Amino acid sequence: MSATTSPSGNSSGRASVPPSGPASARPVGPGDRGHTYQGKGPRVRPRWGRIALVAGGIVLILALAGGIFAVNYVSGIDKDLKRTNAFSGLSADRPAKAVEGAVNILLVGSDSRDPDTKDDDATGWRADTLMIMHVPADHKSAQLISIPRDLWVVVPRSNDAACSDGSRAKINASFSFGGLPRAVHTVECLTDVKIDNVMAIDFGGFKEVTDALGGVDLKVDQTITSIHPPHRVFKKGMMHMDGAQALDWVRQRYQFARGDFARMQHQQEFLKALMDKAASSGTLTSPGKLDDFLNAVAKAVTVDQDFSLKDMVLQFRSLRGENLTFLTTPNKGSQTISGQSVVVSDREKALALFQAVAADKMSEWMAANPVKKS
Repeated sequence: MSATTSPSGNSSGRASVPPSGPASARPVGPGDRGHTYQGKGPRVRPRWGRIALVAGGIVLILALAGGIFAVNYVSGIDKDLKRTNAFSGLSADRPAKAVEGAVNILLVGSDSRDPDTKDDDATGWRADTLMIMHVPADHKSAQLISIPRDLWVVVPRSNDAACSDGSRAKINASFSFGGLPRAVHTVECLTDVKIDNVMAIDFGGFKEVTDALGGVDLKVDQTITSIHPPHRVFKKGMMHMDGAQALDWVRQRYQFARGDFARMQHQQEFLKALMDKAASSGTLTSPGKLDDFLNAVAKAVTVDQDFSLKDMVLQFRSLRGENLTFLTTPNKGSQTISGQSVVVSDREKALALFQAVAADKMSEWMAANPVKKS
C-alpha cells in the first residue's frame, strides 16, 4: 500500500481528494491508480520476513505466563527497558483514535549486528521489517500486518509535515530521513491508523534469547555453507541450532534462488520456533528460565516512553497463539520505478484492510477475506 489516502475519509488532509502539485510530491494512495507505473519486475507475492514478531511474542509469552508472578515481575523489567521518544515532533494532526480499548503497536525489526549491514545514517535507526500489531478491544486476538520495507510511498518531509508534503521513496527510507518518529508519521499517513505504541527490536540480540531457551529446531531446506565466518555448514533436514547458528542461518540469502525472500521465510520460521519453544519447554513455569528468557528479550528491545509491559500483560492475558493472524499489506508485487525495484500497493484492497483496522472490524474483514493462519 502506498502513502496518504485516508481510509476513514476524514478531513485531516490525508488525501481524500488528491491535491495538485508535482507527481513527486503529491500523496500516493494505496496502489496510486492516478499514476501509470511501467513495471519491469515480476509480479510476485512475497512472503515477508516477520522479524518484529518477536516483539509481539514478548507480549504473548507474558500473557501466557499470567498470574501474580508475571505481573509483579514485569514491573521490574519495565524499568530496565531501553526507551526512546518515538513520537517526537509529530503534529496534532494525527489519525483519531476510533475505538477505545483497541491497541495498535508499530513493531520495528532491525538486524544491526548483521555482518552484511552497514550503518545507514546518523540517527542509528534502520528497519528490516515493519509491522502493525492490531489488538481488538476485546483483547482476545491479534492481527500482525507486515508492511514491505520496499513499499513505494510518500515520506513526509518532516515529522510534523502534512501527509501530502513529501517525496516518494521506499518506506524503509523514512528511518534515514527522520528516525522512528518519521517512520511513525509515514505509517500513520499510509494507513490512517493511530499508532499507540512502538517496539523496536534488534534481531541480532536474539542470539541470547535463543540460548536462554536451549536452542531451537529449524528445517534446513537445502545444504549450504555460510558466507560468514566461521563458514558453518547447514545440512538439509531438521537441525538443532544454538543462538549463533540460528542467526547465521537466517542471515543467508545469496545461496538461495529466491534470495531475500528465502531469508525472510527462514526468519519467520525461526521466530515461530522461538515462540513454540518458549511456550512448550517449561519456560513459563520455571522462574529461573523465565528470568533468563525475559532479561535476554528486554536487552534486545527499545520501546516508546509510555509503553508499559505490565499493562500489556494485564490487557492481553487472554491472547493465545492460535488467535494470532499474520497478514501482509495487499500489494501488486515488485516493479521497477525510477530505476529502483519497489513494491507497489494494491490500492483498493489495502484501503479496505486499514479501514477495518481503524474501525476495529478485523473480524468482519477476515470473514470476507479468509486468511490461512501461520
